[in-house]
Amino acid sequence: MHKPDMTVELAGIKLRNPVMTASGTFGYGAEFAAHLDLESIGALVTKGLSLRPKAGNPTPRIVETPGGMLNAIGLQNVGIDAFITEKLPYLAKVDTPVIANLYGNTLEEYGEVASRLDALSGVAGVEVNISCPNVKQGGIVFGTDPAAAQEVVRLVRRNTKKPMIVKLSPNVTDVVAMAKACADAGADALSLINTLTGMAIDLDRRRPVLANVTGGLSGPAIKPVALRMVWQVARAVKLPLIGIGGIMNGRDALEFMLAGASAVQVGTASFLDPGAAQRIAAEMEQYLVDHKIASVASLIGALEV
Repeated sequence: MHKPDMTVELAGIKLRNPVMTASGTFGYGAEFAAHLDLESIGALVTKGLSLRPKAGNPTPRIVETPGGMLNAIGLQNVGIDAFITEKLPYLAKVDTPVIANLYGNTLEEYGEVASRLDALSGVAGVEVNISCPNVKQGGIVFGTDPAAAQEVVRLVRRNTKKPMIVKLSPNVTDVVAMAKACADAGADALSLINTLTGMAIDLDRRRPVLANVTGGLSGPAIKPVALRMVWQVARAVKLPLIGIGGIMNGRDALEFMLAGASAVQVGTASFLDPGAAQRIAAEMEQYLVDHKIASVASLIGALEV
């Protein structure tokens, strides 16, 4: 059989294969260059960028759990200015689309970061992290309230012409309602899911393991939840979806595509195996060869229920 067609299109961004890196797990790309070929994957998603640099939460802020890990990094990042001057020049030399993840603690911050990124030719698109508390509105999390999410998405939409992906939180009663709200506000694609809120306790010390008390659960433990949410949203909105949650190998990734995802993001797997994203893309291609499937795009939403 001929080499299968691994290309997919995501909101106008052409990817050589459906494998992207998940924000917050891959630094700004250069950190992983010794472990895999950055031009072997579909797209590279940066750590979440804010208007000003952020130190993140106090340590300990990562703990391993059965089937996954909890993190309470606290969105540590270099800030938009340092990203433009220190990180983007390296990424500009890599022939792989760069998606800049962004967040804000207020609506105004979201708009300002989006506007700054819109001017950058080296950024193919933006991914909006709405799993953040609005500090001006008493800490309500943008991503758990459809009206608040719509406000953020509309504002970012007004401030960028680039393809806009909105990253959905699973910590909601109805993920479909959130997806529809973001679609109506102008999102070009949706990525799901972000981490599930969890905690770990040190029995002997009778204290939380994480300094922040709670953190975000990721890894294989959340894959069934993520698959279910991708499947639900795929049936409810007409936007391309990116599946995230516990993808450790090519088979995991292809399951998300059957559920309705056009692409996937690899996160926690990169901590175990820094070359995971490249390996997973190769495993997906090998599955297509073995099963005589001509195009990976033909599997999108092909689940038989």
